[in-house]
Formats: sequence, structure tokens, C-alpha cells
Amino acid sequence: MSTHNDTLAAADLGVRPAWSPRNWFFLLLPLAVLAAMVWLFLARGELLVGRPPIPPDALLKVEFERLAFRPGEIVATVRNTGPHPVTIAQVTVNDALWQFAVLPGATLARLQRGRVVIPYPWETADPVEVKLITDNGLAFKHKVDIATETPQPSLQTLGVFALLGIYVGVIPVYLGFLWFPFLRRVRERWFHFFLSLTAGLLLFLGVDALQEALEVAGRVPDAFKGVGILLIGVSAGFLGLMAIGERTMGRVESGGSENPRLALAYMIAAGIGLHNLGEGLAIGAAYALGNVALGTFLIVGFTIHNTTEGFGVVAPVARDRVGLGHLAALGMLAGAPTIAGTWIGGLTYSAVWSILFLALGAGAIFQVVYELGKLMVRDARQAAGSLANVMGLLLGLGIMYFTGLLVQL
Repeated sequence: MSTHNDTLAAADLGVRPAWSPRNWFFLLLPLAVLAAMVWLFLARGELLVGRPPIPPDALLKVEFERLAFRPGEIVATVRNTGPHPVTIAQVTVNDALWQFAVLPGATLARLQRGRVVIPYPWETADPVEVKLITDNGLAFKHKVDIATETPQPSLQTLGVFALLGIYVGVIPVYLGFLWFPFLRRVRERWFHFFLSLTAGLLLFLGVDALQEALEVAGRVPDAFKGVGILLIGVSAGFLGLMAIGERTMGRVESGGSENPRLALAYMIAAGIGLHNLGEGLAIGAAYALGNVALGTFLIVGFTIHNTTEGFGVVAPVARDRVGLGHLAALGMLAGAPTIAGTWIGGLTYSAVWSILFLALGAGAIFQVVYELGKLMVRDARQAAGSLANVMGLLLGLGIMYFTGLLVQL
């Protein structure tokens, strides 16, 4: 009955139903006019503005996405990122002309990806430079300082990358959980100091992920708008985790059985997991390209750096009884994505996906820091800006900074 009354009221006010044919017409009219304008410019642009001062052939652009080394051959994955089709006419390897084949064909349409297969007897650890020459004489090149065989999908390869992810991501998180008994025994006035320290750890992780995403965004072709992907990822990570948090905290405030601090711990683990997924992508890709020396300092550095993440996960629930099942789930949520990241990065690396996952992680972590701050303000008996809280925040930032230095050794 109320729906009928609303329809009558809308009719009295002269308001048509939202999806009436007339409203559809007004919705689609601007799109149709825009499409006509674009078609007119593309088809008759020279009549409108004259011939362009730069020949279209000079705007051709080919980007290298990956250079894979297999026994007796090199496979270059390239993409046409220019405004016009491009034809690959010649290929040189270390300045020598070489035979090649392009799949699916020598001519690539705009944004089309191609695989250039070059039968070349490369040697391990030698530098290799591949140059593609188009039919109009433009040259595009890519150099690898140390050639090494690219891992191929197999059970052994998946096992190697899984072990790498476990060693770098999963084990350090669970090591951080060993501080849980200590946190349960600290005095109440120190509890918020450690929450502030956790906020510092997470804030550093978020900014670090954002900086890594910006670096990768600077390397992707301009046509893909790397900064735009970063903005989408950060927004999706922040707002997506906010929606989950509002739903969870809403049930808590309405009398649900959920523990708000445990819910926050799961949110922290999810944010760290997204960050570790992006970290795993970078590790897997570098390992596949032979750019990561898995030496003692690197392993120790990653282990120490990521152990602090486990501390950050359990800090909010230091005043609660948490079962082993929850601790196991929290550790896997934070650490296991590193394994998936190493698989993706090592076998099918894509800079675009790397930007997106790093940005998602950064946005999620910033949202967790916001929720952590709200919890501190709600539960604290002292001001959020007290000396203890400020010192905890600065100590968290300092710990992440100095342990991060070990990764660079």
C-alpha cells in the first residue's frame, strides 16, 4: 500500500519512475553525443584541425614487460603502448642481427601484447641486450645484466617459491606471536604504549608499501596510468576494510558476541597480509630474474623485519583470552599471502598487478591504523597524545626503519 501511495505522490509532483523510457533516454543521450564526437574526430580529424605536425610513425612505442631465458632461446614479452599499430621488422641480441618469431604476429595493435621468441645460445651470468627494430627504423631495447634461466611452472618450482614465502613471511609472523605472553603480563599503563608502538609499525608498513607502489608505477607504460591504479588500490583497500570494520564493530555495539579487539586483530592481520602479498610479488619476481642473492644477511634481514608484524597482530588482544585456533588463523591471514605473492611474482609477474596489490595493502594498513587509534581513544584512561603514546609511536617507526636497513645489506 505504501508503494502505491509513493507512486501516486511521485506522479503528483511530476516525478517519473527512475527507470522509465524517458529517463533512460536522458541517461544515454550524453553518452551517444560523446561517442559521435569521438568518432568524428577519429574519422575526420584532419578536416577539423589539419594534419599533425609530427608524423604518426614517430609516435610508435614498444615496452618490454619481461625477458625470459630458456635453454637455447630468449623470449621477450612486449606490448605496443603507442597510439598506432607497430610492426617488428628486425631483432638484435648484443648488437648482432638474429632470427626471431613474433606471436601472434609481427604487427601489434595498440596495447596488444606479443611474445618475441629468439633462438639464441645465451650463457649464464652473461649480460644480454635485446633490441627490437620496427619497419620504420625505430629501435627499442632492454638489457639484463646477469642472464639466468627463468623458472618454469612445476611442482619443484612451486615448492621452492612456497618455502621462500614461508621463510620470509609466515615464520616471522608466528615468531612475533611469541611476544603474546609478555604482552599479557605488562601493567595496564604500558598496554597503550604497546598499542601506540603497533600503530608506528603499521604506519611505517603502509608508507613503505605506498613508496614501493609509486616506484613500480613509474616503470609501467604511460598508457596504463600507474598512479591511477595506485589511487584505485589505496581507495579500495581503505574503504573496503572500513566497510568490513563498520559491519563488524556495528554488531559488537549492538550487543553481538564479537570481541572488538579480536576483530581489530583480524583486520590488522588482513592488512598485513595484503602488504605481504605485494612483498611476495617483488621477492618472487626478483628471484626469478636472478636479482636476489639469497644470502645470510638477506634472509636474516627479512626475518627480523617481518617478525615485528606478528607483534602488531597480537598487541590489541593482549588483555583477552585468545584460543590457539584464533592465533593460528591470524598468523596464516598475515603471513600466507606471501606464498601466493612469490608464486605470482616468480611465474607470471605483472607490474600492474604489483601496483594494485601494494596499493591495496597500503590502503588497508592505513585503515587499520585509523581503527587502532579509535580503540585507543575509546579505551584509554590517558590522553591519546600522552608522552607514553608518542614515544610508543616513534619507537614503532624506529624499529621498522632499522630492521628495514638489514634487508638492504
